[in-house]
Amino acid sequence: MENVRKIYRSRTERILGGVCGGLGEYLNVDPTIIRLIFVVLFFGGGSGGLIYLIMWILVPEEPLPGAGDVIDVEESSEPVEEA
Repeated sequence: MENVRKIYRSRTERILGGVCGGLGEYLNVDPTIIRLIFVVLFFGGGSGGLIYLIMWILVPEEPLPGAGDVIDVEESSEPVEEA
């Protein structure tokens, strides 16, 4: 099975929406450099803001750690209290 990398908006390296932090993590680049590129694109023609907004809407947020873990209730050794 292939190890496919996915791009996410960062939960930790975020100032506004986490887009630059996620791109930085994906490309192994400091997020500050990505932010500077967006600012230059924004003032250089306005496309930086549009690209950022589109990515903010389309790129999913980074999943929480352990969010995909499945708990098997049958094998749980802890007793369940009833309300």
